[in-house]
Order: sequence, then structure tokens, then C-alpha cells
Amino acid sequence: MLTGDLCEDLCVAQTLTYKRCLYYDQGKKVIQADWRGRPVILKSKNEIFSSYHGLGFLEEMESQGIPETELLLMVALEVKNTLGLEFPNKTVGPLWKRSGPHWKAQLASLWSLLQQEEYIYFSVLQDISKHVLRVIGSCGHFYAVEYLTAGHAWHSTLFSVEDAVGASLSGIKHKAKAIIQIAISFLDMVNHFDNDFSYPLHLCDIKPENFAIRNDLTVVAIDVDMAFFEPKMRDILEQNCSGDEDCVFFDCFSKCDLKNGKCGAERANTNLQVICDKIFRPWFTLNLGGSAVSFPMQLQLQEAVHDCAQPRIKDISKIQSNSANSFSQLYHLLQVSQKELQKSSLADSSVMAIQNT
Repeated sequence: MLTGDLCEDLCVAQTLTYKRCLYYDQGKKVIQADWRGRPVILKSKNEIFSSYHGLGFLEEMESQGIPETELLLMVALEVKNTLGLEFPNKTVGPLWKRSGPHWKAQLASLWSLLQQEEYIYFSVLQDISKHVLRVIGSCGHFYAVEYLTAGHAWHSTLFSVEDAVGASLSGIKHKAKAIIQIAISFLDMVNHFDNDFSYPLHLCDIKPENFAIRNDLTVVAIDVDMAFFEPKMRDILEQNCSGDEDCVFFDCFSKCDLKNGKCGAERANTNLQVICDKIFRPWFTLNLGGSAVSFPMQLQLQEAVHDCAQPRIKDISKIQSNSANSFSQLYHLLQVSQKELQKSSLADSSVMAIQNT
């Protein structure tokens, strides 16, 4: 028996209905569905419920169940094992909501969800971060998240602004404004992930498809299978090596210490550096918005993005300070570009007003 706050909608009322499969690989399934007239995404790391490790002791438990404090401790330990850091009970408490006589089925369903890193990230962080997906509910081992317009590497602007906001942003200048605003939101997200949690959150698989934009152009991480807080990141990086090439973990890497044959535990690049390389570089090597952004400003942006993506500094101890400098420079240039575009729009409006009189 499976439980969850979306099971009735799925199995009884049928207000949660399948639309299409978006992704399927090695058991992981991502489905687009319709929930009460709105699109949502259903996700599970494994397609079959029995693929998850069960709690063998449940069958032996009496009907009164396990004390609430013990259940919260179990949940907290599972979260700690998955994320590599501890959260207070008040943070993990909402993950467990006992109700009705079917507490064993509830716990079994919850346990399948707690074995999915993404579910934990989204559930724990959604109330403290606007840059992660919101969890709508679950049924068994599948959980539903908000549907957002994801990026695509083949798209000319990486993100379809029209899909997120509407056709009103289809003009060249409007697209340039949107790109600048999305870029600023990426920087806000980088700063947030670096500084607003107990430890930095490292993103090791940065590509347009793993991000989306809300209709206010806020950037959201929609795939965090390869996101790790600092303690777990250090464990992943600290491996045996014979050269730097052995210390690369997707978009995160460290340096090989040839004396002891170990990769350094400290990451040698940053989230910002990879975002500059994979997201910003395609934007700011193009002619951004024609004459709306001045040519000198375009050159400054291109140079700043290049320096951010390929820093000249090789000393790991200075990587963070260099990244902070790149962050400040980019933020400033983007804000100046934003003001230029606003002035250009006001000038266009004035010309149109004169022509119409």
C-alpha cells in the first residue's frame, strides 16, 4: 500500500493525470502530468517502489507505532546521511506527517522518498530558497514539483523567455532585458548557494537543461542530482590520484597532490566560474540587443565573462577571492547594462509619443 497527499487525486478523483514521459534512464522517471488543470512534474529516482530499501522492522511493530521523537530522529539521520550535514528537527519535521491508521504505509512511502537526494533538497530548501523547485506533494515513491520552462543548449537564448513570460518579450530589446535580468538572477543564486546555508552548496552539473526560469525571470535549479554541500563535496573530491585529471568530478574538480597521491578536498573551481563558462559565455559573446546596450559595455561584459570563466589565478587559496571579484564586476556591469536598456526604452517611448501627437 502506498500513501501520500496526492494519492487520492491520482487514484480516486483522477485529477492528477499522465501527459507524457519527459525522461527515463536507468529507472529514473520524469513525467509531465496535469494536476487540477495545471501542469506539474512527477519524479522518482526508481520507477518501481520495491527498488527502494524498505524498513524491515515495520512488520514487527505493534499497531501503536513508533514514538514521534524516534521517527523524527530517523528522518533527521537519513537526511544527514544523504546531504552530509545536519538539520534541526524543526526543518526535517515537515517531511513526516503522521495521519490516520496507515502509519506503516506512510513511513514506507516516506522512506522511499528519503532515498532520493533531489526530494530532500527540494523539500528542505524550498521554504528558505527561491532558487529551488517547490514540492507540491507525493504518492508513494513519486513526488510532484512545479512545472517550469527549462533551458536548452540549442535555444538561441538558452531559455525561452516567451514561454515563461509571454509574447510581450519577443522583441530584440525585450529579450536583451530578459537575458540581463536572468543573468543577475544567476548571480543571486550563486551568492545564495555560496553563503546562505551552513555550508556552500556545490553544483557539479551545470547546463541550461538543469535550470529553469519562473515568470518573474527568477532562476531555479530543477535538477540537483549532482549538488553537494561542502562536507560531502570534500569526501567526493578526496580520492587517490596520479594527476589532476583524476580529480575531476563532472563540473567540480580539485588538484592532485603528487606527494601523497591524493586529490585535494578543496574544490579548485567555483559555481560562478562554471556558470560563466557554460551559461554566460554564449550570451555575452553575441551582439546583445543591437544598439540597446552600448558597444563599450558589450566589450566589458565579454571580457568580464571570459576572465570569470578562465581565471588566470591558479593558486587554490586565491580562487574564492578571485571569484568574489568576478562576481562584483559582473553584477556591476549587468546593473549598468540594465540601466542603459531602461533609458533606451524610455527614449523609444518618448519618440513614439511624439509621433502619435
